[in-house]
Amino acid sequence: MASTWQAVSGWQQDDPAQAWPALRASCPSLSRQAAWKTVCERAAALGAQPSAGAARQFFETNFTPWQLTNADGSTQGLVTGYYEPLIRGSRTRSARSAWPIHGVPKDMLTIELGDVYPELKNMRLRGRLVGNKVLPYWTRAQFGERAEQAQAPVLLWADDPIELFFLQVQGSGRVQLPDGKLVRIGYADQNGHPYQSIGRWLVAQGELPLEKASMEGIKRWAQDNPQRLDELLNANPSYVFFRELPTSNGGPIGALGVPLSAGRSIAVDPRYVPLGAPVFLATTHPLSTRPLQRLMLAQDTGSAIKGVVRADFFWGFGAEAGREAGRMRQQGSMWVLLPKGLEPPQAR
Repeated sequence: MASTWQAVSGWQQDDPAQAWPALRASCPSLSRQAAWKTVCERAAALGAQPSAGAARQFFETNFTPWQLTNADGSTQGLVTGYYEPLIRGSRTRSARSAWPIHGVPKDMLTIELGDVYPELKNMRLRGRLVGNKVLPYWTRAQFGERAEQAQAPVLLWADDPIELFFLQVQGSGRVQLPDGKLVRIGYADQNGHPYQSIGRWLVAQGELPLEKASMEGIKRWAQDNPQRLDELLNANPSYVFFRELPTSNGGPIGALGVPLSAGRSIAVDPRYVPLGAPVFLATTHPLSTRPLQRLMLAQDTGSAIKGVVRADFFWGFGAEAGREAGRMRQQGSMWVLLPKGLEPPQAR
């Protein structure tokens, strides 16, 4: 529903100029739509570093905040965190580097449903052709047994399977080779099966209490139970395939096709939030009640990011970002900012 700037929790306390680089990154994509072209031209006219006041006036003049509301009428939803991890690996297989990082398999079909049914835009199916039938693509466990048959290229070899698993969960990362060189890899595709939390699986199995089913808790359990590693990982049928990306100092490339900005980019469900749009997020810091209220840009998606009031907060690169992301499971509210006269998908 359309809101007012006074109703946006924390709007006056944030510095919207801090989100300006992320907005400028979104504009080349957004400007292809007539409704966004004018506001992006006005943003360009303000230059690369407007003051906080100029940025605030720009948004208040050109945008309407729409509070996102769930189907049951509630305005609160889950806010998690993600980051760009660093793992160790190699270009060649060895006793130490024994776990493959796969590219997209040649036998996987991707069917864009929106090409046939416009109302299903941004939805797709993955499958495999058997005779004249398209069947679901292999689960993680099945693919592990058939990777060679599936003609899935191996980009790199990882040193640690649990670190590789979490890199798949994050969707992008960097691999440090034995000579110290860093190779950046990013999401290329996914096998079509829904993500299932291995932390929740451990809780359901009675292996960990809920409060210890964090990323670090899962890693410790895996180290203590190496004989059950496959059972743990295969509890999540989803499998992510990667592509190698050019090395750069910027963030990883998100679904919008632009580098993500640490602390100013979020992943959303594009059925409800247009990719590239500014979103004001009002939540709290991980494991605390300290407000985290700031202007973000919806520049990414994720297989686990489903629903109207649902966001994944990008914390950046490295171990500290990973600690924050691993602890984040907060409640929050969201306002999507749209050019005046434009309505969000759920309001149409």
